[in-house]
Amino acid sequence: MKKSLLALASGAFILGAAEFVMMGILPQAAAATGVDIPTAGHYISAYAIGVCFGTLILVFGRKVPPKDLIIAFMVIALVGNLFSAFSANAAMLVIARFISGLPHGAFFGTATLIAKTLADKGKEAQAVSIMVTGQTLANMLGVPAGTLMAEFLSWRLAFGILAAWAAMTIVLSLAWIPFVAPIKDAGIAGQFKFLTRRGPWAILAAVFTGNAGVFCWWSYISPWLQKTGGWSSSLVPMLMMLAGFGMVVGGIIGGRITDRWRHAGTAALGQSISCIGLLLVVLLPGNHGTTALLTFWIAFGLFFISAPQQLLMTEAGQGGGELIAGAAVQVAFNFGNAIGSIVGGAMLTSFSMNYRFTGLGGVPLTLLAVGLLTFYSWRCETDTEAIHRMREIKVD
Repeated sequence: MKKSLLALASGAFILGAAEFVMMGILPQAAAATGVDIPTAGHYISAYAIGVCFGTLILVFGRKVPPKDLIIAFMVIALVGNLFSAFSANAAMLVIARFISGLPHGAFFGTATLIAKTLADKGKEAQAVSIMVTGQTLANMLGVPAGTLMAEFLSWRLAFGILAAWAAMTIVLSLAWIPFVAPIKDAGIAGQFKFLTRRGPWAILAAVFTGNAGVFCWWSYISPWLQKTGGWSSSLVPMLMMLAGFGMVVGGIIGGRITDRWRHAGTAALGQSISCIGLLLVVLLPGNHGTTALLTFWIAFGLFFISAPQQLLMTEAGQGGGELIAGAAVQVAFNFGNAIGSIVGGAMLTSFSMNYRFTGLGGVPLTLLAVGLLTFYSWRCETDTEAIHRMREIKVD
C-alpha cells in the first residue's frame, strides 16, 4: 500500500473520529454542559455546519498544491479538537465543534483528488476507499475508544488525543505525500461551473437526503441501544466497534464494486441497504440481537456509498472544479447529518422519546436518495464511459 494513502487515511481518521465520537459520548457531554439530549444534538449539527462553511477554503486556495492544503486542514483540526477538550460550557463546545468541522469537506475533496491522481489505472475507487477507510476505522476503533473514555475517564480526553493525532498526521503528510500539481485554475466562477448542470445536483440531493435519513437514527444511536436494545452503557463501545467494522467492510466492498460497475448504480445499492435497515429499526422488536444486527447493517450501507459518490462528483467537476465538487459531497453529507439530527430529535419529541421512531423519520429520506441515484444512473451512465468500465464480476 502506498504511504501517501496511509497519510491521507490518517487525516480521514481524525475527521471521522471528530465527527462521529460525539454520538457515543453525547450523554456525558450533555450532562457536563448542562443540557438535555435533544439540545446536545446541536453539538453534532455545529460540526456539520462547519463542514459547509469550510468548503470556502478551497475557493481561495485553488492555486495551492493539494499537499499543502492537507497540512493546513490538519492544523485547523488540531485547534478545533483542542478547543473542544477545554470547552467550559455549551456555547464554547458548539463553537469548538464548528471549528473542528471546517476542514472536513475540503479535506475529503482534496484527498479524493490526490488518491485518484496517485492510483494505479483502473483502481481509482479502491484508492479512494483506502483513504476513506481511515474514517471507517475511526468509527471501528476511535469512536468506541472515545466512548470508553467518556464512560470511565473523561469525554474531554477523546478530543485531546485527536488533537495530538492531528499533529502526528502533519508530520506524516510532510514525509509521505508527494507533490501533486494544483488543479487547473478556472477562476472563482469556473470552479462552480459544474453546478450549472442538473446531474451534479441530483447526486448532491441524494447524498443529502440519504444521510439525513440515516442520521435521524444514527445521531441517537447510544441512547437507542440502551433504551430500545436493553444494552448497558458500558457495552455501548462494543456496539460502536461493531458499527465501525460494518463501515470498514462496506467501504471496501463499495470501492471494489465501483471500479467494476456504474458509480451511481453502486451508490443506489448502498442507499437501498440503509433504507431497509431503517425500516427494520421500526418494525423489529428491540432486543440485543436485532439492535446489534441493525447497527452493523446500517453502518455497512452508510459507507458503502462513500467511494462512488466521491468519484461521481470529482469527475463532474473536471476542468477546474474537482476540489469543490469533491468537497460538495461532504457538505451535502454533513448538511444531511445536521438536518437528520434535528428531524430525529423532532421524532423523539413527537413520539414520547421512543427511539425506534427515529428510523421512521429516516425511511422516506433514504428512499428518495435511492430514487435520485437510480434515475441518474439510468439517464446519465448509460451513455458515458461508465458503461465501458463495466466488467463481468466473477464469483469464486
